[in-house]
Amino acid sequence: MADDISYDPTSIALHWATAILVVALWIIGQTADWIPIGPVNRAYWSVHVVLGFAFAVVLVWRLIWRRSGGRRLPPANAGILHLLAEGTHHLLYLLLLVAVVLGIVNAFVRGYNLFDIVSLPQLGDRALRRPITQWHGLAANIVLGLALLHAAAGLAHHFIVGDGVLRRMAPRRASASAG
Repeated sequence: MADDISYDPTSIALHWATAILVVALWIIGQTADWIPIGPVNRAYWSVHVVLGFAFAVVLVWRLIWRRSGGRRLPPANAGILHLLAEGTHHLLYLLLLVAVVLGIVNAFVRGYNLFDIVSLPQLGDRALRRPITQWHGLAANIVLGLALLHAAAGLAHHFIVGDGVLRRMAPRRASASAG
């Protein structure tokens, strides 16, 4: 793979960190209520909250990097496919921001106790817990659906179109001669 058709290492790392965190957070969010209330459930939710804050940092870093330092590549397609790709990316970023903001608000409305080490202050009206949780869950579900569509498009580019779009975001391997 030639360097001129790849994103820069920071963009690639942030992309895959985003993907991994979205999947991990979604899985924890979907399965945490299966665990009976108690120390294991609190620890499981603590992991979700801590990863959520880490994800907020990754997302902000990614947005700043995309605007300032990330490598710009020419569009893989023209016309309607390019517009669909651009629109999907913008919608994905917007929904990621919505899910993160709602998650952070939810953490503070609930006043989470993280690993019995530190407690987030409980801010706001406790009556907001349920609606914020529902909106956060809805945003997360839509993000996952859109992320799956994004992944399917990348795979279609690779296996059907064969245009190398997927390789643009592939992690680079260190060359055998380096070292």
